[in-house]
Amino acid sequence: MTMYPPPVGRPASATPVHDYLSAGPHPGVPEGYVVLPQALVESMPLPWQQAMTQILAEFHQAYGHLTWPEYRVVPSRRERLVNLDEEQLAEVGYLVEIDADGELVYRERTGRRLDKPEEVEVLVSYPDPLPSQYRNANEDTPPRGFPAPQGGPGPWS
Repeated sequence: MTMYPPPVGRPASATPVHDYLSAGPHPGVPEGYVVLPQALVESMPLPWQQAMTQILAEFHQAYGHLTWPEYRVVPSRRERLVNLDEEQLAEVGYLVEIDADGELVYRERTGRRLDKPEEVEVLVSYPDPLPSQYRNANEDTPPRGFPAPQGGPGPWS
């Protein structure tokens, strides 16, 4: 009978995904969801893509029988309410008007007045800053080991 030494260090977690996702802010991880931009996933190194494909296939096999909603993913960023135009205010559910004294008054759609609109931050949509499906995320980066040319014709100019 072979005896193995006891493990050293912290024991492995029974909830590693939860632990990782809740350990701090991560790009593309709003509360309750994980968003992976397809263009970036498709630009990962081939071994990563192969591993991701295997994991996704197993995930979909295990949970594909559930009734899934359709998700609408909109690139967004945090902005102070007072920095938004009327269209953006409407998008996030607020109105602005000028009162009898000529002051701007911010209101929720319900009509409730905001006391300190300058302290309110909201998520507002904006154009996706990540590369599109037709552009490699690393196209502006020269291959490793080669210095970037200093102007003139070439593959990086």
